[in-house]
Amino acid sequence: MGQDLERDDRHLGGQEVAEKYFAGLDLGTTGAKTIIFDMSGSPVASGYREYGCYYPHPTWVEQDVDEMVAALFETSKEAFSKSGIDPKDVISVAASTTRGNCVFMDKDDRPLKLISWQDSRATEEVDLIAEKLGAEKFYEITGMPNTTTWSLPKILYARAKEPELWEKTKKHVQLQDALLVALGAEGYFQDESEIALMGLWDTDNHRFSEEIHDCFGLEWDMYPEVVQPGTVVGQIGKDISEKSGFAVGTAICVGIGDQSAATVGAGVVWPGMLSVSLGTGGMAVAFLDQKYRDPKGDTIICNHAVEGAWQFEGLQNGSAGIFRWFRDEVATLEREQCKNDGSDVYEVLTGMAGTVPPGANGLLMIPHFATAGTPHWNPYARGLFFGLTLSHGKAHLARACMEGIILEQRDIVQTILNNGISLEKVRIIGGPTRSELWNQIQADIYGMPTETLEVTDAAVLGAGLAGPVGVGEFKDVREAVGALVKPKKRYEPIPENVKVYQEMFDIYTSVYASLESAGAYKKISAMQE
Repeated sequence: MGQDLERDDRHLGGQEVAEKYFAGLDLGTTGAKTIIFDMSGSPVASGYREYGCYYPHPTWVEQDVDEMVAALFETSKEAFSKSGIDPKDVISVAASTTRGNCVFMDKDDRPLKLISWQDSRATEEVDLIAEKLGAEKFYEITGMPNTTTWSLPKILYARAKEPELWEKTKKHVQLQDALLVALGAEGYFQDESEIALMGLWDTDNHRFSEEIHDCFGLEWDMYPEVVQPGTVVGQIGKDISEKSGFAVGTAICVGIGDQSAATVGAGVVWPGMLSVSLGTGGMAVAFLDQKYRDPKGDTIICNHAVEGAWQFEGLQNGSAGIFRWFRDEVATLEREQCKNDGSDVYEVLTGMAGTVPPGANGLLMIPHFATAGTPHWNPYARGLFFGLTLSHGKAHLARACMEGIILEQRDIVQTILNNGISLEKVRIIGGPTRSELWNQIQADIYGMPTETLEVTDAAVLGAGLAGPVGVGEFKDVREAVGALVKPKKRYEPIPENVKVYQEMFDIYTSVYASLESAGAYKKISAMQE
């Protein structure tokens, strides 16, 4: 009945009032997505395209921004085609983009190169930061551990070792800025939660660090402008309208970086809340309402999309992307069979994993395929399977991959708890939440209740809702979250499974520690150069 009343309200004086929508975009590491939402936060239609990364060296990861943007425009056209709505009824567009990358833009505002957040070429520059500024000082200012993930070491690398690229570079920014320019923004913009991952930002004082700037002789005019999420920075023009399907005049709003956007899309905007996101990379994020630094300097502290707040982040460099690797490199037969019969290969693989008991009969996978993030920050770490025997089959490998990814997240969650941050509610997000098995594995490995969400693409919703905030539909991010973000299902940990996974976690941490103390990671990584 309430729905009927709402529908009647849209016919005033015999005239139909156009329904409003907003668009959320996502430029991820492996694919682009557009989702059109109605003003209740429900998805109306979506589009998706995959693209690749380029690996010119074993530790280098690059991407083509033009290729990514072209794929994104295909997804927005697809979403409009499926929805049947008038593009003029979409009031805003805002995007989630990967963070920690570095995009070098030329004088004509064209991207020259994108060095990915996963890239670890700049190890010498990390050492330079430690030598000139100090790793402790870097963390004190930025809240970022001194590692190759952030933009700063990539900037220093390009300046020192790619002089031709540096000579052509007008701006060094992140993917958010480059996408906004591609959409038609009038300048380069990032929000606070995203700018922190450049490694140039003073997160406590909400400004670029003069100390870091002066230490490395950087140029102020190469920095982007920092604004709040939702800030309107332009309108869709005719050329982009034809490419993307968005109506001319649609408000272009500053979005939110991927994991920060996912945190918002999970409703983590109050103290005591935690989100765990599984994508190509993974992230555990706790909301903070006051300044904080990890005494060990192992975790990320950056600004939250809620103005004046912070978030405690633990980064997983390789997450669900490792299950994709398993699909492509190990489960090739299942992938081809599913391609031929139209079934979902991930449902098949998780179904196989479900035939194996918790702990995969003593098979452990350590998911450092893209090096180790929180709490180890080890650029030499590599992935492995431990405990393989002739009795293990492909189903065991599948389950070990699923469990290993979550065991690394458990390592991150444990770090958050060890820092005295209380957790009352955990929201799990990302593509893997479509799997009942994977959701239960998360509850069992964390040993606490977990909740899924009505909108599983939390990053797209979280970034997209910045648009309605920017154009005045909501007063701020929290009000938008209250109206648009809804939990779906709760999973309680199963005691006997919790016991098994505690033992697996103990083995996980001891195997890592043993290999690291023996210098095995550095030795094996040296063989890959």
